[in-house]
Amino acid sequence: MKEEWKSVISTEAQLRKLNGEPSEMVKRKVISYVDKHVTDFIQESPFLVLSTANSEGKCDASPRGDGPGFVHILNEKQLLIPDRPGNKRMDSMLNIMANPHVGLLFLIPGLGETLRVNGVATIIADDDLLKNTSVNEKVPTVGIVVDVEECYIHCAKSIIRSHLWQPESWSKDIDVAPAAKIVKDHANMEGLSERNVGDRLKESYTKRLY
Repeated sequence: MKEEWKSVISTEAQLRKLNGEPSEMVKRKVISYVDKHVTDFIQESPFLVLSTANSEGKCDASPRGDGPGFVHILNEKQLLIPDRPGNKRMDSMLNIMANPHVGLLFLIPGLGETLRVNGVATIIADDDLLKNTSVNEKVPTVGIVVDVEECYIHCAKSIIRSHLWQPESWSKDIDVAPAAKIVKDHANMEGLSERNVGDRLKESYTKRLY
């Protein structure tokens, strides 16, 4: 049942009254192409989050990771994200087919600032492009080309507050059930055991990364 919240903010004017306006520097820091700074950041980044939405506006955020620089810079307006083997749900790509607008968040371990890139995506199966993203001689079947519309550095406040890159702050006793148990419970399939799921995950992690 939808909660009836009090004091709902429903207009930009209401939000601006509470939180104010961005500075001129913040407004002007957004660029529409891949320059040297953006290039350097992407080439050092081994991880990004890909945000998509379908035609109804229902959203999804998908982690993508590989060696630093796994996202290829085709030119100053286009990036290529190779699609590595996954669970075959293909949520991101199905969303892109319905609504090509995407958001990317690049992270570099140990660095507080992140890089945000927004643009329009296309799914490709171009062997000439994809062979340059191969790992262990395995070429991705498809890739995602992003036509860049916005690039900008995001400040480090969220990383600082979360202590994300500070090992001394990491929990020594993570109070979360093993992934195998979570999947087994959520799937709720007859005959599916935690051990079976665990074996499948282990096989996927050791033999089907590429």
